[in-house]
Amino acid sequence: MYKIIDTHSHLFVEEFSEDRAEVMLRAREAGITRILMPNIDAASVTPMLEVCAAYPGFCYPMLGLHPTEVKDGFRQVLVDMKSLLHSNGAYSTSPFIAIGEVGLDFYWDATYKQEQLAALEEQLGWALEYDLPVVIHSREAFPELYTLFSHYKDTPLRGVFHSFTGTTDEAHALLEFPGFMLGINGVVTFKKSTLPETLREVPLSRLVVETDAPYLAPVPFRGKRNESAYVVRVIERLAEIYQCSVKEVAMQVYKTSTQLFFR
Repeated sequence: MYKIIDTHSHLFVEEFSEDRAEVMLRAREAGITRILMPNIDAASVTPMLEVCAAYPGFCYPMLGLHPTEVKDGFRQVLVDMKSLLHSNGAYSTSPFIAIGEVGLDFYWDATYKQEQLAALEEQLGWALEYDLPVVIHSREAFPELYTLFSHYKDTPLRGVFHSFTGTTDEAHALLEFPGFMLGINGVVTFKKSTLPETLREVPLSRLVVETDAPYLAPVPFRGKRNESAYVVRVIERLAEIYQCSVKEVAMQVYKTSTQLFFR
């Protein structure tokens, strides 16, 4: 068994309310040593922190406003969220380890495009101010994301491009940002996924693994609720892609994740 960090998992959501303890146990039994939990909106902060407080040293919270939650009044939400970065109150034993998940998403609706861009820039500022990694969500927004990020090339900004499923050209473009890794999840196991071909152009050292639980369960669990233990399937598929042992993949992504989030 190898040490594994699930760098992106929403185990605090209601889908796990009835068997969360069992899900956590299965994760530990699978070799998961840490589960990193990105925030979604203002309402999810408390549930996330409660779960992290219940599993200290195992679950770690992030803080950020998901792009699909950027609506009218988003600036006040950001003000309230940033105040939490100053003081974690009762949750001081479980501080935020990253800003996330934040980003751009124009898949469903681009009505708030300018607001999403403004919110992302504000939260990238938090990452720099507090020296925290940032976890980036991007969907149907690559040109805008790349243009915005080009302004940060000479900064110490670091983090993860979460749930990467892009082209080889997009992978090469994102790897121009040296402090950033690509987050790989169950999509890499899907039969029609083009990700395996793309990853053959990407150094293993630039990857971290994630589940995005309860979403994107890997084969053979596709279509079911995802959970952190299933990240092992992602590592096994990466071993096939990189033609190396599962141990080599597990050790490399663990090293990369640790250096990024726990340096």
